Amino acid sequence: MTYRTWMTFPRAAAAILAACLVLVAPARAELLIRITEGADAAIPISVVPFAEQGALPPGDKVSRIVRDDLTMSGEFRPLPPEKMLSLPSRREDVFFRDWRLLGQRYVLVGELSRQADRVTARYELFDVNQEKRILGESAAASVNNLRTLAHHISDKVYEAITGVPGAFSTKLAYVTVDNANGKPRYRLQVSDVDGKRARIRLESREPILSPAWSPDGKALAYVSFETGKPVVFVHELATGKRTKVADFPGLNSAPAWSPDGKALLLTLSKDGNAEIYRMELASGALKKLTNHWAIDTEATYDATGEGIFFTSDRSGGPQIYYMERIGAEPRRITFGSRYNARPRPDGTGDYVYYVHQRDSAFHIARTNLKTGDETILTRTQSDESPSVSPNGRMLIYATKQGENSVLTVISADGGAAYSLPASEGDVREPAWGPIVQ
Repeated sequence: MTYRTWMTFPRAAAAILAACLVLVAPARAELLIRITEGADAAIPISVVPFAEQGALPPGDKVSRIVRDDLTMSGEFRPLPPEKMLSLPSRREDVFFRDWRLLGQRYVLVGELSRQADRVTARYELFDVNQEKRILGESAAASVNNLRTLAHHISDKVYEAITGVPGAFSTKLAYVTVDNANGKPRYRLQVSDVDGKRARIRLESREPILSPAWSPDGKALAYVSFETGKPVVFVHELATGKRTKVADFPGLNSAPAWSPDGKALLLTLSKDGNAEIYRMELASGALKKLTNHWAIDTEATYDATGEGIFFTSDRSGGPQIYYMERIGAEPRRITFGSRYNARPRPDGTGDYVYYVHQRDSAFHIARTNLKTGDETILTRTQSDESPSVSPNGRMLIYATKQGENSVLTVISADGGAAYSLPASEGDVREPAWGPIVQ
């Protein structure tokens, strides 16, 4: 539950908030991709269609997926294959002069070979100006898992050029809603970062909110209203096992994992006011981290795992506060408007992202934690639920597109964007999964 949702209702009614969401339209499982804005300084790169040996399944080609991944990052501008002067698959066929004439900085070539039910990719990445190979590897996957192979190659190419691990092999969690027979049906889903291979993990006639990934990517924590009140569950993805971890009187909300995966930060109002607690999952033991007359909610750990960011209205309106270590006096981080909520720090300790109100619009903004400078990143009017990619280079959030809610991904500086709408209806509550080795 977000701070904005909380303040829509009296405090006494917040614990039974079973109908808090706005009306929604039907939604299908898989998301679409629409590139809406590119970065001016994107790096020119050519992903040459991979040569193929053996019968490969129809559908998206590995090189096409790699090209799409790099485009979606906002940091690369792949050359369309029809503009290439040649289609090499090995080093000896790469003529660097041709690629320089096309204005390319890097060129990726490769070959796919199938043996039985396995496909092996051999690929090489070259710096065109230096005429030097900077990456040369092979990787394999089952013939039915070529998307995983392609995302792996994208990660390796991205890291070889930027020095930062790629996040294309990670997962997204989100909630869609289908109005069946006039009654909303909520679906918690998990997909690739490009919206493909979506799988429904939970269906309910009652709202599902605030999905949060465990650090190892094996479980989701979320809030479900299936019992008629907000309850926090932990859901093991491999087995489907669900464990009810917080079902106290009043509000049970806003789960966030500790870096070691052994505890959750929660917002509970079991003692009358919304406060932040830490729950040890093995024992269920609770530790109260805030104690204030104001609403304290939406806590999340900082990059060190020692401190927490959270939303509080203790200054008269919702603002982001930071507790450097448990028990320390919280200090206010945001000052740029009367409403700043839902903090999400990056993994470097440089920035915290959040929902920022400017006049009547809600945007995504970030504050530089070293300088205090604030930057508004989005230009849409009703943005919410930001989630930072595990490499800190991209950000996903929910926003309005016409009458429907969609997910939008932007580069961390706001310089590029693509949207992930459902084919029909609404999609919201995004959570970006961790990099899993």
